[in-house]
Amino acid sequence: MKKILIPILLFVALFSEKICAQENKTDFRQKLIFGLRAGVNYSKVYDAKGDNFVADPKWGFAGGAFVSIPIGTYLGIQPEVMLSQKGFKANGHVIGLPYTLTRTTTFIDVPVFLCVKASEFVTVLAGPQFSYLVKQVDAFGNGTTTIEQEQNFEKQDMRKNRFGLSVGANINLKHFVISGRSAWDVSKNNDDGSSSTPRYKNLTTRLL
Repeated sequence: MKKILIPILLFVALFSEKICAQENKTDFRQKLIFGLRAGVNYSKVYDAKGDNFVADPKWGFAGGAFVSIPIGTYLGIQPEVMLSQKGFKANGHVIGLPYTLTRTTTFIDVPVFLCVKASEFVTVLAGPQFSYLVKQVDAFGNGTTTIEQEQNFEKQDMRKNRFGLSVGANINLKHFVISGRSAWDVSKNNDDGSSSTPRYKNLTTRLL
């Protein structure tokens, strides 16, 4: 987790120093704000049981909308709806032959953040995130050919979702918001309505 949070903190420090030096007479912290956003995910999967499973991270698209609801000057609530591509890359051997696997999972992520507005320019956010799996594409390669398998989940039970946590920070410019996020899975819902801890969890860093 530290490896994910450190880039976000460096990102905040780099931009906040430049922004605070600018003259800005308008404080947006008490205003209701709607916005659109687009950026990239840098995601991977890790084994919660700590076995010898090693996955390489991959890049994916992230985009959606948010609304910032003020609670006074220094606090607020920010729900978001994001289309988010996650996944991982892996390689190994089967019957002595090498293979590669690239899995791309498309989720609808719905984080609900508590915002701490440290200044006009910097906002720190943390809260729960609900993720709904829409599509999964697996690409298998053996060095000469690649085979793709696609699964769609739109018509399946919406209880098949994941609950996680997300933290991050916003850099607030006059008409733009630059954001960094880190999110990881905590639990998943099953077909029978019960919840369990997933063995393989998504870990995502998002820049918007």
